[in-house]
Amino acid sequence: MSATNSQTDLKPLKITCTSTKCEDNLHCFRQSGRIAKTTGSSGGKCRSCGAQLVNWDRVHQRNLNDVGYTIEALKYELIRHYFWHIPLSEYAINYARRKGKVALRIAVQKQIRNAVANPDHPLQGRQTPRETSPHATVVHYSQHATASCCRRCLEEWHGIPMNEHLNEEQIEYLTDLSMRYIEGRLPDLNEQPVQVPRRGPRQAATQEALRLELPHAG
Repeated sequence: MSATNSQTDLKPLKITCTSTKCEDNLHCFRQSGRIAKTTGSSGGKCRSCGAQLVNWDRVHQRNLNDVGYTIEALKYELIRHYFWHIPLSEYAINYARRKGKVALRIAVQKQIRNAVANPDHPLQGRQTPRETSPHATVVHYSQHATASCCRRCLEEWHGIPMNEHLNEEQIEYLTDLSMRYIEGRLPDLNEQPVQVPRRGPRQAATQEALRLELPHAG
């Protein structure tokens, strides 16, 4: 699996769930509605190059003892790889620090219940903010990285039919998967909250943009 893709190659506004960069081993395994209906499967070959890299029966087991394989498989898909490697915004990092791991797990579980547990969410497909939103938290980043951002992604990667309500076991699994992402991206995150001065998301985004525009010394 390629692990050397630079962030400059992954433009935030151009990356979608169906984007591919097959020459870098970054694909899209989402099947079109017609193909999925014909094959009876929500996961399969790359829709651009035909690469078949994921053992779907294995990832659909939703086995935390095999989560290492699931995470590596997720990174074969361009949209997931992007979220596993994109720098977290200052707003997202501070949100995590203010909560700490204990409260953050509660927030992840609540978000999964609110956003994807019900198959009839009124904003289906748009219920999880992207990284370009000033209000995107680390929880939202984790959902996109682990394919728990909408029901179609859940069906593709976790084998959960779009028309079924999530049960408690599924919610716990998705919560655990998101926490693996968060702990991997923020390895120094405390168990308990840390006091961080508050800045609005728009102010943080503006300051970050200015920092990126400043010429580097030397």
